[in-house]
Amino acid sequence: MTDYDRLDAWVDAHFDEEVRFLQSLVRVPTDTPPGNNAPHAARTAELLQDFGFDAEAHPVPADAVQDYGLESITNLIVRREYGPGRRIALNAHGDVVPPGDGWQHDPYGGEIEDGSLYGRASAVSKSDFASFTFAVRALEAVAKPSHGAVELHFTYDEEFGGLLGPGWLLAQGLTKPDLLIAAGFSYEVVTAHNGCLQMEVTVHGKMAHAAIPASGVDALQGAVKILNALYAQNARYQQVTSDVPGITHPYLNVGRIEGGTNTNVVPGKVSFKLDRRMIPEENAAEVEADIRRIIQEAAASYPGITVEIKRLLLASSMRPLPGNEPLVSAIQKHGEALFGEPIPAMGTPLYTDVRLYAEAGIPGVIYGAGPRTVLESHAKRNDERVVLEDLRRATKVIARTLSDLLKPA
Repeated sequence: MTDYDRLDAWVDAHFDEEVRFLQSLVRVPTDTPPGNNAPHAARTAELLQDFGFDAEAHPVPADAVQDYGLESITNLIVRREYGPGRRIALNAHGDVVPPGDGWQHDPYGGEIEDGSLYGRASAVSKSDFASFTFAVRALEAVAKPSHGAVELHFTYDEEFGGLLGPGWLLAQGLTKPDLLIAAGFSYEVVTAHNGCLQMEVTVHGKMAHAAIPASGVDALQGAVKILNALYAQNARYQQVTSDVPGITHPYLNVGRIEGGTNTNVVPGKVSFKLDRRMIPEENAAEVEADIRRIIQEAAASYPGITVEIKRLLLASSMRPLPGNEPLVSAIQKHGEALFGEPIPAMGTPLYTDVRLYAEAGIPGVIYGAGPRTVLESHAKRNDERVVLEDLRRATKVIARTLSDLLKPA
């Protein structure tokens, strides 16, 4: 047997245990909002202790969390020190959107059916709590590294942008790895991703009785003017293309709208929230300035209304950093060997908190347990699931990759 064979065999021998670990994580809800995620961190630390892994708990101050609109965040770091050499961090996030409707399986049940494990966050990204943890266990049991170090970063703020997750760990000086692997899917290694601007626009008019509408100013009609201008701009974005494989063009989505007081009242206030995805080639400040210009010009064309524009999130895109080549090549080599097909290096239209490591100068990639696409995983939809064979093979890929990167130079 080769060293790789021995790592694979260890993962196979402990795979039932890995599945039970993932089930335990899925069974503790981490719906964000409301974002009461400290209990999941406590349960994770307890489970890690069973493996001899001491998890440092780093609670974010309550006032900062509450100002952010969440209830509790405790981020975890597990440090495994082997000797001089590279320090590699493995990051996965435990927070996730609420389950929503339409589930055929208990969203917190961790049920297994037809080779898949179902539950909210089973794919994104509690599965990589499991793949990363068991890859490190396999590494230590088989390769017994004497150089470098590995850190597990289990954080709880990806859904709100990451500033109180990885961003907080980095800002507090609690970690500075040389390389990073962040939670992802198994059939591609992601080296770049889109940025995201989220804004809340509030249109103010003047309420009036529907029987005498001329005595008011219809905020909804004003909002329609603005929305039409934004949707027209969205159509123009399709003419802008990215050079990054896997990323197409910028786009805009209005995901929530509310306003008015009753059917027989001219609405005096309407608000909506928009999401503008930015390709890596775009400048975030310029994008935001352009969106504000479009909104203000459209509002000016409807007399009597005023608008408030509030930025909710500005997440930069992620670009490949020099130095990520060892990660990319190792994952591609072992991914192809274990999955039986090439593992392309590409971008994704998603945005993630991995960008925060890149902004700190830490080269990283996105790779982990999951299918070919977000759609296949049902992430953020009903019946989210991870294929167990993907979980098994991704764990082996990560273990092999760590073994390669922690060998003496």
